[in-house]
Amino acid sequence: MKVLKVPARTIAVFVLPCLLLYVCLVFAPILVSFYTGLLQWDGITTAKFAGFANFKDMFLHDPVFWPSVKRTLLYAVASMVEIPFCLLMAILLNRYVRKGNTLVSIYFTPVILSVVIIGQLWKTIYDPVSMGGMLNGVLIFLGLDSWTHNWITEPKIAMFALYAVSLWQYFGYHLLIQYTGVQNIPDELYEAAKIDGADGFKADRYITFPLIIPIFKISIVLAFIGSLQAFDLVMVMTAGGPAHATDVISTHMYNSSFLSFKYGYGSAIASFLVILCLVFTAGINTIFNKLEKKFS
Repeated sequence: MKVLKVPARTIAVFVLPCLLLYVCLVFAPILVSFYTGLLQWDGITTAKFAGFANFKDMFLHDPVFWPSVKRTLLYAVASMVEIPFCLLMAILLNRYVRKGNTLVSIYFTPVILSVVIIGQLWKTIYDPVSMGGMLNGVLIFLGLDSWTHNWITEPKIAMFALYAVSLWQYFGYHLLIQYTGVQNIPDELYEAAKIDGADGFKADRYITFPLIIPIFKISIVLAFIGSLQAFDLVMVMTAGGPAHATDVISTHMYNSSFLSFKYGYGSAIASFLVILCLVFTAGINTIFNKLEKKFS
């Protein structure tokens, strides 16, 4: 095998432009957001340095903040529930379906749709029967009238309605990731295991699951961190209502910054969200690194 030997300076020349672009588009805005979080600023008049007053108000005096954090974390946890089912389905498709790629492509369709389209579609599905709501209409047809609700206007169930839409939207996304990972496992390993008496789900236990851990981690990280940043679907379907019942961190940040004109306070919330994402990413990576060492 020939190894291409390239001087470190040559590598630096090619890497540096991308690195500078990444720093300007990612790290610089984060640092600016942290700094802006220390200001009392409405985005128009002169900003005044306030130290950690915004963070103090956020943690101690904002009645919307902590409930929005709780809903965001529940959203993130709920987004991971489907990933084991995606892995199971990927295994079944790979084993029993000849043209599994076609089915995976069909399941992937919601991912490529605009969030606005998805939000409007599901708002129509969740509408009351008087407005043509399909879900309530089906429940009434089945004789389950007591199960009908105003799904996205009742504070106690509106967030769960959003969870369901998010799970539906990204099922195909995680299925594709898991299916690709399962397909990349060499068939020779299963054939050798079959000779030793390990077939079907027994082979999956000792071959598929250990080898799929890195791919599984990718889905977990993308689902969890993506849900922590959830914004577009919530804004399209409920805009954080009714009465802040579906506000998550990002929508609360948006409302504080662009509706209440508290740019400094909104930046403080954004800084908290960045730290939250970094902490959970590090935690997930640590857990899966231990799992990889255990099964390696």
